[in-house]
Amino acid sequence: MHILVVKTSSLGDLVHMLPALSDAAKVIPGLQVDWVAEESFAAVPAWHPAVGRVIPVAIRRWRKSLLSKATWRELGAARTVLRETNYAAVIDSQGLLKSAVLARLARGEHWGYDRHSIREPLAALTYNWRAGVPRDLHAIERNRRLLAAALGYGMEDLPLDYGLAGLTERISIPPIEMPLSFVLALHGTSRVDKEWSESNWITVGHALAQHGRSLLLPWGNVREKERAERIAAAVPTAQVLPRLGLDELAVIIARADAVLGVDTGLMHVAAALRKPGLALFPATLPALTGVRSEPDAPQIASLTPQDDLSAEAVVERLQAVLA
Repeated sequence: MHILVVKTSSLGDLVHMLPALSDAAKVIPGLQVDWVAEESFAAVPAWHPAVGRVIPVAIRRWRKSLLSKATWRELGAARTVLRETNYAAVIDSQGLLKSAVLARLARGEHWGYDRHSIREPLAALTYNWRAGVPRDLHAIERNRRLLAAALGYGMEDLPLDYGLAGLTERISIPPIEMPLSFVLALHGTSRVDKEWSESNWITVGHALAQHGRSLLLPWGNVREKERAERIAAAVPTAQVLPRLGLDELAVIIARADAVLGVDTGLMHVAAALRKPGLALFPATLPALTGVRSEPDAPQIASLTPQDDLSAEAVVERLQAVLA
């Protein structure tokens, strides 16, 4: 069976789709999966062994230059690729008009959420078949149920499995000198209200140093880099990483003793790579899109203001994770 998955963004959303592919691959021998994803996140689908081809798109970039000939050439090329295969099923698990339009470019029976289950109800009108999936379920569960409905199997006895066993053995280690023992600080996030203060990160860095551990600080934009540099300036044992791609970050996450981060996509990568840690949710609720670890893996605990997000409380819980 050859299927197409349309899930373009964001990073956490793509990671949330991986367990559904693991389910399908266990039930359907020889399953082949193509996946349409934003170019900046195209590494994630390629991590899963069931995915044979990633079809990158650039909706975010195309929107900024709709009148450009280059944009229309790229759109045409994407359409050509999507029309090459007659898929057994085309599954739009994003549930947006933009993803539904992309899905319609592909040949095959189109599946998606019904109008009561979907984020943008108009998108449901474009599908041949629709699945009703409660909106109060976690995103991982919604993806798993949609794919099970589209491909006709039961998932009751299938445990949560991201399918990334052995991933870092297939990726080159970045040429970076790293300490032997460190916690990865995932401090960057998409909204200011989801951030944790620099003073808190500095307190954590000093606490880790007392136990011989370093704080490693990745970044993805200028603002995050400047924050990382200020934290490192205040914590001599902290290290600011160079800007890295998702493959390189996955290797570093896998080598960390633990991860500590805010509501950001890389926390979901850490869970998929079976790392222990703490996820901080100062402004959002983790019930529907929070970090989920495999049941037999070290866990990442999700903390909200009700759990006390002070630096002192977080340090105490982090030390218990590292014990």
